[in-house]
Amino acid sequence: MLKDKVAVITGGTRGIGKEIARVYASNGAKVVINYVSERSAEDAEKLVAQIQEAGGIACSFRADISNFEQAKTLMDFAKDEYGGIDILVNNAGITKDMLLLRMTEDEFDKVISVNLKGVFNSTKNALRTMLKSGGSIINMTSVVGITGNAGQANYAASKAGVIGFTKSIAREYAGKNIRVNAIAPGFIETDMTNVLSDNTKEGILDSVPMKRLGTPEEVANVALFLASNLSNYVTGEVIKVDGGMAM
Repeated sequence: MLKDKVAVITGGTRGIGKEIARVYASNGAKVVINYVSERSAEDAEKLVAQIQEAGGIACSFRADISNFEQAKTLMDFAKDEYGGIDILVNNAGITKDMLLLRMTEDEFDKVISVNLKGVFNSTKNALRTMLKSGGSIINMTSVVGITGNAGQANYAASKAGVIGFTKSIAREYAGKNIRVNAIAPGFIETDMTNVLSDNTKEGILDSVPMKRLGTPEEVANVALFLASNLSNYVTGEVIKVDGGMAM
């Protein structure tokens, strides 16, 4: 479905980003896996090796996408390595949860810097290449950006901002054969949810009509649809993958 397409995935070494990289590579894409810290370098190398062993094409690149110039070096690397950029998945994100009166300015600023400004940085630098041949941009938002959540004012604001950004850029570049969509996951089985207590998980499941957590693969399959020709007439959309939680 993605034969010979070049895909850049920010925050691609764990959870949803990791699964998107695998699914894209197994569908023929050449994948650039972005990571930010030295701690993630080994995970990136392992993922690249796994993809290559399965017959796919992948490489990794370290860059902090909250920094405009580093985001530019990431996109320049993808273009130089594989000849262009067809797909950008803005997946990198962080949380610093705290009730508002106890939340520091730094905790607010850092979440906005990565989750929202990082999407701006990566998108602007990828667009310069995509203008030549078109492409698909997929922004990872969250159901929290739609519903809000106590203790996550910074995260909810950043993800709501991603939704507004997605719709605006979709309008700007629809005529240039560039589609821009967002995915809003609910509670997905990742390292973050694995550490939750059983009582917390039970409380979460009470709010999910399907009564289970989602899997990274279920999110990745929607990302595959949005990156492929199956969604050629879809832009400016926010697709929830949440088991009905925010319907």
